[in-house]
Amino acid sequence: MAKNIRVLIVEDHDMARMGLSVILSNNPNIEIADMCADGLEGVEKALELRPDVVIMDIGLPTIDGIEGTKRIKSSNPDIKVLMYTSREGEDDIFDSFQAGADGYITKGATSEQTVAAVTAVSEGAGWLDPAIAKVVLTNIRRSNDYTEKRGEINYKLGKNLYGLTEREMEVLALIVDGLTNPQIAEKLVITISTTKTHVHSILQKLYVNSRSKAISMAMKEGLV
Repeated sequence: MAKNIRVLIVEDHDMARMGLSVILSNNPNIEIADMCADGLEGVEKALELRPDVVIMDIGLPTIDGIEGTKRIKSSNPDIKVLMYTSREGEDDIFDSFQAGADGYITKGATSEQTVAAVTAVSEGAGWLDPAIAKVVLTNIRRSNDYTEKRGEINYKLGKNLYGLTEREMEVLALIVDGLTNPQIAEKLVITISTTKTHVHSILQKLYVNSRSKAISMAMKEGLV
């Protein structure tokens, strides 16, 4: 039997916090470890409870979610942090990843997307909301000196700036080589379920809906 994903919710709006709790509690594979409405308390609870995933709002009392993420990651890098916010500004996005966030999802996401995001980051696959991916890509195309200005974030997001993790880059390269999910799983010594999660995340981050389009995008953008 698969281990439940233990989640800590750090959100200062009561309705958003309770709504998120209901969405996640309806999934049998997710367990709510605790909830709080304060950034500093969120850090303390994360380090005490050691949940698999912390769902972190950005606008919080005491310290904001970006600072909270930085503190959690510096103390325990194994705890995954999923930013959950209504903010879609590029500064918030890049600052979140620079702080160590493993994923970024907006409050406008569907219940299915929210559960998928929690599952993905818990497995180390990362998550980038499609709406956020558009912001990132638009910013890249607009700014020719993006990499120079955002060197540290460039390292965090990956050389492609699509938000692909190192593991996702490896999976993408194997997809381009024509390997199936079982073959990729065997090659990387991971489960087929984890492989599928990585592939799903890759398709979302590249903003495509098929492996063939992912291959085309990878070749066109020089990702492999």
